[in-house]
Amino acid sequence: MSQLIVISAIGSDRTGVVQDLTKVILSCGGNIEESRMTTLGSEFAMLLLVSGNWATLNKLEQGLNKLGDGNDLTVSIRQTDTKLAVGDRMPYAVDIVSLDQQGIVFNLANFFAARDIEIADVATRSYAAAHTGSPMFAVQMAINVPSTIQIAQLREEFLEICDRLNLDAILEPVKA
Repeated sequence: MSQLIVISAIGSDRTGVVQDLTKVILSCGGNIEESRMTTLGSEFAMLLLVSGNWATLNKLEQGLNKLGDGNDLTVSIRQTDTKLAVGDRMPYAVDIVSLDQQGIVFNLANFFAARDIEIADVATRSYAAAHTGSPMFAVQMAINVPSTIQIAQLREEFLEICDRLNLDAILEPVKA
């Protein structure tokens, strides 16, 4: 029977870190189901959902801990289950751009949590505006809206808070 684990790994960014981690996973018989990998500052961060049987997971834990000890890598392993799909939720995409300011992600998370809207995925980045060099901030979110929520009202309230925070925003359904 296949089991699932979530692996998080953070360490100094260097060439070969993805190869090292995936080599251990493959050599232990694990299969990467999903992953997110990125560089944050001078650090490299990975999140992986890996499947395998109980023996695979035991070997993985030992192999990853050994890899982490010798490579300035902090590895965390956590057993998990398959996420059950909730049928009464509609997938929406949120795209925001604004001048960089504190609290953007918090205010968005607060807005959605107050309405029982699940945030499924978030990606943010800071960058300099093309012509002015002004500090900018972009947020992309995948959210799941309960079918009991009136979309027109949600959109109105969302755009209202974005106007108040001076955020340029789009809220649109995800098209399959």
